[in-house]
Amino acid sequence: MTLDSIFPGVYNIRENGSDIIATLNLTPGRQVYNEKLVTINGSEYRAWTPYRSKLSAAIKNGLKTLQVNQGDLVLYLGVASGTTCSHISDIVGNTGHIWGLDFAFRSLRDFINNVARYRGNLSPILGDARRPETYADKVLGVDAIYMDVAQPNQADIAVKNAAHFLKPGGHLLMALKSRSIDVTVSPRKIYEEQIDILRPVFEINEILELNPYEKDHAFVTATYQG
Repeated sequence: MTLDSIFPGVYNIRENGSDIIATLNLTPGRQVYNEKLVTINGSEYRAWTPYRSKLSAAIKNGLKTLQVNQGDLVLYLGVASGTTCSHISDIVGNTGHIWGLDFAFRSLRDFINNVARYRGNLSPILGDARRPETYADKVLGVDAIYMDVAQPNQADIAVKNAAHFLKPGGHLLMALKSRSIDVTVSPRKIYEEQIDILRPVFEINEILELNPYEKDHAFVTATYQG
């Protein structure tokens, strides 16, 4: 078994001829979604499957720069039950912090019960990502926004939240779900249209399609110029 760094806080574990993306477990001994735990040289790592996380899928598909680091402040829009957020929590560590927002009470309840209550660097927020002014008093200026929101106006939501919370030079990591926008238009056309909305305030860094892990999804990273 071998361990190699992909990005700061993200690793590739080579085991029995297979590669496993993993993060160092901030809460040793505890799983979030029944993921595999691997101990190497006394440290415990959590397997990060690309079939359960769009960010892991982007890494598998060749993401060049992660744009989230230890100590960062992150606003996570569309946190759901916290699968991907838990791995970002591992990455930013106890010196960073994540505000995890979702509009679905049941999803947020699961996030609180299964993830946030065991990790001091997470703050759950019940709210609507389309209305950042309603939670502006709960979030500090952030280094990154991670966004996985199934809404037809995904890029507009990113721009609005960036204006409220994202520091100049901060980063956007965005999962684009084309079928949430328009099922009658080709996914690539949708991606182009959404990215055009981002361009006036963001420098686009990377665009990756997420097949075969997520159908009709793309992952976009960008730097805020606002």
